[in-house]
Amino acid sequence: MNIVVLDGLAANPGDLSWEPLKELGHCVVYDRTAPDELLQRAAGAEALLTNKTVLTATDMEQLPDLRYIGVLATGYNVVDIEAARQRGIVVTNIPAYSTSSVAQMVFAHLLYITQRVGHYACENHGGRWVRSLDFCYWDTPLIELAGKRMGIVGLGNTGMAAARIALAMGMEVVAYTSKSASDLPHGIRPCTMDELFSTSDVVSLHCPLTEDTRELVNAARLSTMKPTAILINTGRGPLVNEADLAEALNTGTIMAAGLDVLAQEPPREDNPLFGARNCFITPHIAWATVEARTRLLSQAVENLRSYMAGTPINNVAQ
Repeated sequence: MNIVVLDGLAANPGDLSWEPLKELGHCVVYDRTAPDELLQRAAGAEALLTNKTVLTATDMEQLPDLRYIGVLATGYNVVDIEAARQRGIVVTNIPAYSTSSVAQMVFAHLLYITQRVGHYACENHGGRWVRSLDFCYWDTPLIELAGKRMGIVGLGNTGMAAARIALAMGMEVVAYTSKSASDLPHGIRPCTMDELFSTSDVVSLHCPLTEDTRELVNAARLSTMKPTAILINTGRGPLVNEADLAEALNTGTIMAAGLDVLAQEPPREDNPLFGARNCFITPHIAWATVEARTRLLSQAVENLRSYMAGTPINNVAQ
């Protein structure tokens, strides 16, 4: 088996091992692969593993030996699935490996916004507390989450994990979901999208990116939210119209936003959210805990091993 990992650096920058994968065949791992390097590097490979490197129908036509594509992520939009299906190429993904880590990031952003621990730590390293006339000081709103309403858009694995954390913190949870009320755990109430945005103190996005959900959060939707509301997006960047969100933050239409994803990654320098008021952005790292990446690589190996045994699992090209 000739195996090529096209862009392994993100999943494994050196703190994990590729050895279990290399035990399955001759394996070459590239940190990154540019579009003009793809065909040369993939030539002769039966199995390609990709994270963000795009594999098109044209690419597959020029790779006659290709029989298997393993996506090192849950989302698999980087692969032309229909083209793979027509050519009999198995395409696998890694479901649910980062559920706990992404839900944790939701609350990392939310707690940073409501408590501003980083802000006060920096102030104190600069000597502000030492110079204080009182035993304490604060210059930002400090917000208790217990009793607040959290609206979750999409109750898949990650949305449900975030909901459980919210309930544990004493929050009220409403959700926009296709699940019926009888199928939801105690404490989670289904509601309409309009009710969710207009009544929630915190809105967290966990729905897939489709044509129906693209720019779900736009000027019209933001205008219905509370001026004290917080938006969290650890899902997909294009769920949000970034210019509209920047305007809403700068005009006080909503209070704050915590984002781990943007519509273009890496983003443009002139992205309006970088200068927006109370906008806190992390570089798409919710998935990247060592625990989540360990699960990812382990499942990637198991996916390929199962394919080699003639019993593919997590095949999204069926």
